[in-house]
Amino acid sequence: MNGRSIEIVFVEERIEREFEKLKNGKSEEKQLYKFISRAMNDLKQNPMCGIKIPRDRWPKAYIQKYEITNLWKYDLPNAWRLIYTIMADQIRILNIILEWCSHKDYERRFGY
Repeated sequence: MNGRSIEIVFVEERIEREFEKLKNGKSEEKQLYKFISRAMNDLKQNPMCGIKIPRDRWPKAYIQKYEITNLWKYDLPNAWRLIYTIMADQIRILNIILEWCSHKDYERRFGY
């Protein structure tokens, strides 16, 4: 996008460690690892390929903890959701992964 580099990062090291743990977990966890990896590749191609979440739906915890200015979800297979925010400057675009959650947890967190 406009010659800027696109990077994927995790909001906290703990989230990144949880992601890496999925790789060697049970078969469902390994499958989730593949889904998230595929999503990350898609986000490297197009940081806005997810669905923008309206501001009035943002969980207060995200606003307080991460001071987000935008919020996106990427629908993963098996009703999982990848939640991320985007930061950009003149040089790069950062997709910051906040978490992934099941559809049920997503609905609870976002008040649907």
